[in-house]
Amino acid sequence: MKITDLKCTILGNNPVIRITTDEGICGWGEAESSKSYLKPHVLFYRDLILGEDPTNVERVMLKIRRMGAFKPWGSAVSAIEMALWDIAGKAAGVPVYKLLGGKIRDTVLTYNGSVRFPMDGQTPEDYAENMAKMKARKEGFTIIKQAVGFHNMGMMKLPNMFYGEVQSGRRAANRGLMTEHGLNYVLDCVIAMKEVLSDEVGLALDCGPGWTLPDATRFARALEPYNIMWIEDILTGDYTPYVQADLYRDLTMSTSTPVHTGEQIYLRQNFTELIEKQAVNIVGPDPADIGGIAELKWVAEYADLHGILMAPHGTFDGLIGLAALVQVSAAMPHNLIAFEYPIGDPAWWYDIVDGLPEDIVKNGQIEVWDRPGLGVDIIPEAAKQHLPEGDEDFFD
Repeated sequence: MKITDLKCTILGNNPVIRITTDEGICGWGEAESSKSYLKPHVLFYRDLILGEDPTNVERVMLKIRRMGAFKPWGSAVSAIEMALWDIAGKAAGVPVYKLLGGKIRDTVLTYNGSVRFPMDGQTPEDYAENMAKMKARKEGFTIIKQAVGFHNMGMMKLPNMFYGEVQSGRRAANRGLMTEHGLNYVLDCVIAMKEVLSDEVGLALDCGPGWTLPDATRFARALEPYNIMWIEDILTGDYTPYVQADLYRDLTMSTSTPVHTGEQIYLRQNFTELIEKQAVNIVGPDPADIGGIAELKWVAEYADLHGILMAPHGTFDGLIGLAALVQVSAAMPHNLIAFEYPIGDPAWWYDIVDGLPEDIVKNGQIEVWDRPGLGVDIIPEAAKQHLPEGDEDFFD
């Protein structure tokens, strides 16, 4: 079998790639919706993989992996890797988890991720009301994550939250020392949420990046009585092209509140310092950023050797990334907690993808499916109407 073409289009806001072969089998890969500009980055690798046998996944990846980097280049490499595993599974007639060593669980735990209710305000009462709605969701999530601090600009735009100015723009690097009022305000919102969830549902906090180490330490210690699942990316993280493992280790060693990071990191080598120094309690790579499915499993196994847990980031707003998370999570070691649940957005994603169960999440769990490859396929006839201008030949 040989690769005959690599194409990329944007469906909704998600970059979707299609690798075709001379035996008629095609594979699907995807990056999250925040990277709708990714097409030229993906096509950069096209000529490097043409003619290769896609079922020799590692051999193909050795040609392109070292040419990736921090987002978006790592995202392009990751999407290609997903599609290679999809082809390999389809060619062998088995689900991808079989090629990763086999599943150790029949269901995988997931948390809310893309399932959110808009906030009407930023008071503790608003957060409590939001959690009540989340707790009542039909998916029955047993872990719910909410954004606070610098990951929540609605909160940080309130008066007297930190010593600095809120920078405009989605990717602006907001960072600063919290005021005493600001620190107490965030804590009050967390307590209000936890009172609603009680000990029935775990609460995780997406915190940053942007906190200073002293503030993060004070905050983490103040949270200790509330048994928070984790505080995520509080120092560095989302769209931060460095890790600063020593700072994370200082934070982790100072508190019993679990500390989590890793969604921005590309390749296993860039997790070694975090893991070997036990700088965090939980790592959360995204299969669409770390370098793909196998790369994520490698990090999970290495983390497990060091007593570090896994809570992978979700590949947001498309359903190929969801399938990849289900497959790799089925084969991860016992250090897996849960992965962040992506949904199809726009809603027509569910009309263009074949292979998903009608009710994907039940009691916070997803039953692992056994169809070959990633287990899902895009339906060309349904998806064609959503192709952007210029990509009419994507399914040819």
